[in-house]
Amino acid sequence: MLAGALVLATLLGACAGDPKKLPENNNVGKLYEEAREEASAGANERAIKLYERIEGLAAGTLLAQQAQLERAHLHYKQREKAQALATVERFLKLHPTSPAADYAYYLQGLINFNDDLGLFGTVVGTDLAERDQQASRAAYQSFKQLVERYPESKYAPDARVRINYIINSLAAHEVHVARYYFRRGAYVAAANRAQQALVDFRGVPAAEEALFIMASSYDKLGLTTLRDDTWRVLQTNYPKSAWLAQRQDTPGGQVANR
Repeated sequence: MLAGALVLATLLGACAGDPKKLPENNNVGKLYEEAREEASAGANERAIKLYERIEGLAAGTLLAQQAQLERAHLHYKQREKAQALATVERFLKLHPTSPAADYAYYLQGLINFNDDLGLFGTVVGTDLAERDQQASRAAYQSFKQLVERYPESKYAPDARVRINYIINSLAAHEVHVARYYFRRGAYVAAANRAQQALVDFRGVPAAEEALFIMASSYDKLGLTTLRDDTWRVLQTNYPKSAWLAQRQDTPGGQVANR
């Protein structure tokens, strides 16, 4: 609701600069207040229907844009992902230069970011790397567009944090798949997947294990030159890495059991 209030302030500020953009019918303004009251009371379905009416009655105004975003946000709160995304996508298509476009990209990112994941404070104990990453990739694209197009937006700082989180999650997912292949003896696939993680995601925490899986896979395949080169890269970049103690081709080396 705070985000919605911030967007409302932006839109109303734009309206104040051009009175012609305000609805002529004062009843529309009253209808909007009624919709907000319904939403505050938790009557989301009722509020959604009211916002739909406002969109029609105030078509072509910034208040109609606000109603559309409010409706998208309520669908998001109701965990109605398809409806929320459809509403935001329609908004961005119809109003690409809207004063609230930055919020629309932010909301689009949130809808995908929280798809069955919960907020930052509720993901404890959930291995995001093992989940389907399609929603994460979609969220990444939305947040990326936000920070690139509107770097000074009030939503940009949080979007940047979430981008970093998503990148780490995607990298961990690739390493998780590589680990899966390695444990099942698919060493070529394991090495390739780990290498791809290093190419696509640089400087992420999962890079250490990716290098370990590559070296271990090359060892199993008898590719000693590639194995030794990979160990050197791991040691050079992560001299204190715990993975260095788990070399399989040296005395006392152990196979990772993670």
